[in-house]
Amino acid sequence: MTPTPTPSAGRVVIDRYGPGQFVIAGTLYQQAMLVFPDHAQAWQPSAEDGLLTFADFAPVLAATPKVELLIIGTGPTMAVLPAEVRRGLRAAGVAVECVDTRAACRTYNVLLAEERRVAAALLPL
Repeated sequence: MTPTPTPSAGRVVIDRYGPGQFVIAGTLYQQAMLVFPDHAQAWQPSAEDGLLTFADFAPVLAATPKVELLIIGTGPTMAVLPAEVRRGLRAAGVAVECVDTRAACRTYNVLLAEERRVAAALLPL
């Protein structure tokens, strides 16, 4: 597993990641995850064909405080979010960046350290 930089104490950080697993705030998870500055939760995207839908991001839209930037880790390689999903999130006031999951973990921790209102939606490697 690859370690990531650790931001300020008291925040939920992604400690490590590797094939099929994440260590978030010291806890091992072996599934897709949503990570917020104050908590992490299991994430089960509904799409069977691998395409993410707007409904998959309902927990992000319901988060308080409001998420301003969502980093989506799309697995071992970068994938494009469907345009209608990107438009829906943008209309809800959430900027989105899709990158491979390794980059998403690192970027989330950096933005968290900058005290940005960020969240990460992570598909396993």
